[in-house]
Amino acid sequence: EKNITLDRAARIELSCRLDNKYSHLKSLQVTWKRGNETIRHMNKTENSWSIQLRILDNSNLGGYSCTLKGEEISAMFHLQGKNYFVPKIEGKEKPIVSYEGDTAVMICKSFGYTPIAWTWYMTNGSEQIAINDSLLADKYVINRLSANVTHLKILKLTKEDDGVYWCEAAFELGKSKGKLKLRVLSLMVPLKPFLAIVAEVVILVTIVFVYEMYSKKKEKSAEDEKEFDQVEQL
Repeated sequence: EKNITLDRAARIELSCRLDNKYSHLKSLQVTWKRGNETIRHMNKTENSWSIQLRILDNSNLGGYSCTLKGEEISAMFHLQGKNYFVPKIEGKEKPIVSYEGDTAVMICKSFGYTPIAWTWYMTNGSEQIAINDSLLADKYVINRLSANVTHLKILKLTKEDDGVYWCEAAFELGKSKGKLKLRVLSLMVPLKPFLAIVAEVVILVTIVFVYEMYSKKKEKSAEDEKEFDQVEQL
């Protein structure tokens, strides 16, 4: 049993060779299969059987086996695509934060492997919806700056744009996705601390004003009482 990992489309040859300890067996017949589907072998020597494969995409991956007819002897090959060409997201894993009315830019990069194509998705509940910037040109702009870098620009942000976005890179032997989060804040959010300070100042000024009015009123009452006493004495 053998695992074979591929990172791109390729031509490969799988070969089974019968060990010398089975050389006494006569009328050897070997069957090649991909899963349950029988494949005809291409090359045969005295104790060796081979098949040649053209791996174009992930539909050609999977298990291949050769089995010696009439004997409990077989070999298994597992063809798989590399799983470390997932597009990496530029920057930290923290959400991208922007404000209503602004523009947000999200970036995806693929390191080491060049995608055939990029696709951007937005999340609507549990469903992922592909973003078509040609139909919604006033809302989305998708730029492929290079073969390995893609940008999604979202214009005129609203609270509805808040959520999770995905960039998907298509490779010869499969697809992989990167995840980004966008938080859209109301313009009132940065104003809240300022408004709180203004409110505190207004309250403080009001208290001082009321206190001064009260003090003046008290002083006037005291003067009136004093004047009354003087008149009474006279």
